[in-house]
Amino acid sequence: MPKIKAPVRTPHIDMTPMVDLFALLLVFFILTTTFRPQEAAPIETPASVSEKQAPDNDIMTIFISKEGKVFFSIDNGKDTSTHFREKLLVKMAEQYNLTFTPAELDKFSKMSSFGMPIKDLKGWINAKDSKDRDKLQVGIPMDSTDNQLAWWVRLARLTNLGAEVAIKGDAETDYSAVKEVMDLLQDNKVNKFNLVTNLMKDDVTLKDLPPK
Repeated sequence: MPKIKAPVRTPHIDMTPMVDLFALLLVFFILTTTFRPQEAAPIETPASVSEKQAPDNDIMTIFISKEGKVFFSIDNGKDTSTHFREKLLVKMAEQYNLTFTPAELDKFSKMSSFGMPIKDLKGWINAKDSKDRDKLQVGIPMDSTDNQLAWWVRLARLTNLGAEVAIKGDAETDYSAVKEVMDLLQDNKVNKFNLVTNLMKDDVTLKDLPPK
């Protein structure tokens, strides 16, 4: 008597729940993602083989453009409820006899790096668009009569005692500008800081070496 063969069925997987799950995850990541603010000036960092990464939080960064202009930024810390940027601006306002409204303080806490004299900061915060803000980005004064960068660094350290310091200079920046910033940090007892580079290694050949 011949055997009865069961009909062969092709397995079928219902992908509808998977698509729904993917859509939910996509919406979740879009709503919870925080985009990094645009920097005050385009900076092409030099190459390096170091694999140490600067922290994402609790860090103050000094940017140096290829023209030697200096910009500054500090984040709100890992716990954003600490409002480090707002507290720092309040301290700077007291130092220079300025006032900022609660709305300006809140707006400043969400903005990117900046570089202008403190007297122009209110105009930068309240500027209508990015073009108006860019016009004010002329660099933070570092002259001997009014070294405002030194005050930003000094008061930032008092605001966030655990913040690390990083210098992000353009690959074409004159070394004297970088040294001036490093000397300023050491004058303010900051002897440990990060130098931000990219992870692309520069291959040097014999023809690239200077003649003897």
